[in-house]
Amino acid sequence: MTVPPDGRPDATSVLLPGPWTHRDISANGVRLHAAEAGDGPLVLLLHGFPQFWWTWRAQLTGLADAGFRAVAPDLRGYGASDKPPRGYDLPTLSSDVAALVRALGERDAVIVGHDWGGLLGWTAAALHPRVVRRLVVVSMAHPRLMRAGLTDRRQRRALRHALGFQLPRLPERRLTRADDDPVADLMQRWSGPAWARTSDFATAVDRYRAAARIPQAAYGAMEYYRWAGRSQLRPDGLRYARRMAAPITAPTLQLHGALDPYVLPRTARGSGRYVAGAYEWRELPDVGHFPQEETPDDLTRAIAAWAEA
Repeated sequence: MTVPPDGRPDATSVLLPGPWTHRDISANGVRLHAAEAGDGPLVLLLHGFPQFWWTWRAQLTGLADAGFRAVAPDLRGYGASDKPPRGYDLPTLSSDVAALVRALGERDAVIVGHDWGGLLGWTAAALHPRVVRRLVVVSMAHPRLMRAGLTDRRQRRALRHALGFQLPRLPERRLTRADDDPVADLMQRWSGPAWARTSDFATAVDRYRAAARIPQAAYGAMEYYRWAGRSQLRPDGLRYARRMAAPITAPTLQLHGALDPYVLPRTARGSGRYVAGAYEWRELPDVGHFPQEETPDDLTRAIAAWAEA
């Protein structure tokens, strides 16, 4: 890990070695870093908060072994990707995804998204249907169900941290302070109990804590939440909600931890009403919000089987 004189990690700290290659890709006017492994049909793996590409480390190697070209980018604002001052709304971010598929030399891809990456998967499938061959959504309800979930007391309580993220500057300071640990706190609360007791969990927390301290990374992460919160009653947010009523034609697999305390299964269940193509819902027993890390082999097999269908 590279640590500059001020003691904070820089973007090179996420260029972790492994059986993958790192590359920079220009897409939709930004430079996106990605880790890539394997050859074959493209599977694009989109991470969420508070993570970066490394959350898909098991799937990168597992899907490559299964005969796929697996690519896990750092989303705009995260990791070693560009961190521009704007562009953190879901329509712009979904255009990043569509442009990334084309920049990788493909017309379409199997899109796999977790958390914010799941919202991006839903959005890309609705707004850029030609680039989404098949869709796998992990731990995230359809955006219209997330919006409706704000009327549910339990789901609203589960999202209470997002209210604090609406404040200017303060959330970034918390994420980057050496004497505070919101990343560890959120991951502890959102994870299933089995994984949270492992050394792998402790390693993951260290990685994500360091990545949040990369200059401007905390700002980018918070801007996702700020757009989502502040646009609820603005014309751009209302327009986005209307556009997301479009039926999704890509065959869609939805995987959700039965113990997810952040996006409650009761909120996510029923997302299939927005899918016109083949659809399957699977609830994962004893799993929290991070299935790709809590039960990596099972998740890799599910993705590979859906991608091959």
